[in-house]
Amino acid sequence: MAKAVAFSAYGPPSVLREIDIGEPAAGPGQVRVRVLAAGVNPVDCKLRRGDFAGTVPVSFPQTLGNEFAGVVGQIGDGVTTIEAGEPVLGFTSMAACAQYVVVPVGQVTAKPDGMPWEVAGSLSAAGQTAFHAVQELRVAAGETVLIHGASGGVGTVAIQLARAAGATVIGTASPANHDYLRRLGAIPLTYGEDLIGQARSLAPNGIDAALDLAGGDAITASLALVADRDRIGTTVDAHAAEKHHIRRIRAARSAQTLAELASMYSAGRLKIHISASYPLAHAAAAHQRLETGHLPGKIVLSIT
Repeated sequence: MAKAVAFSAYGPPSVLREIDIGEPAAGPGQVRVRVLAAGVNPVDCKLRRGDFAGTVPVSFPQTLGNEFAGVVGQIGDGVTTIEAGEPVLGFTSMAACAQYVVVPVGQVTAKPDGMPWEVAGSLSAAGQTAFHAVQELRVAAGETVLIHGASGGVGTVAIQLARAAGATVIGTASPANHDYLRRLGAIPLTYGEDLIGQARSLAPNGIDAALDLAGGDAITASLALVADRDRIGTTVDAHAAEKHHIRRIRAARSAQTLAELASMYSAGRLKIHISASYPLAHAAAAHQRLETGHLPGKIVLSIT
């Protein structure tokens, strides 16, 4: 029997268990992938805790995971663009943390040679969110961008994409992650009461856009620092987005975008930092580590 990570009641990481899911079959237009790596993201923790109870339907036992990489093992009728045995990376919804996943063929793209499985399995969610955030905020050469919570998975990619567009990036993070931000090309800034003053001192000509990946006081600081509210975005605070008429950033996922990010990685123009890797059976430990916060880069499940 194939295994998957699931929970049968909302709660702390300890509610996660391995369950048997059987070996799914690819239907028309689908592929079945033998998963070798799957990223763990904050949204997985929020779903498990019950933060979305009443808004996101679940069916206990509920599986988790939105991004994966592995080898195509079966193709459904009508699939002509990919073959069995081909390594891929892709995306799904609440199903990737498992030994097998079945998805429409339009949700996978070829894994480049030389890309580690752990990187491939953790690229989609943060990568595509960052990609669309930088696009929506219209980041351009010569501008200065402020990224709150810059050392996490989305921030890691957003910094690099903004720098590639020619922008200067200021990134907030705990002091322990300042060297990490510098290696990515950002100017580090510590969270704190004088965040606004510190940011102004680092950007005497002003800040053109801001991306909130942290919540809390980040929105207040962004409103004080960026004149155009259409160039302030948040991935985490839907209430603030509605209240202050700023952008609510969501990833418009596509195989084309994922392929572009993979190509950037292969060309050496994008770095993905894997902070920790856990086996599928230790998914609870992965969630616990992610929820401690201040973690640079990504956590991934390596599935054998």
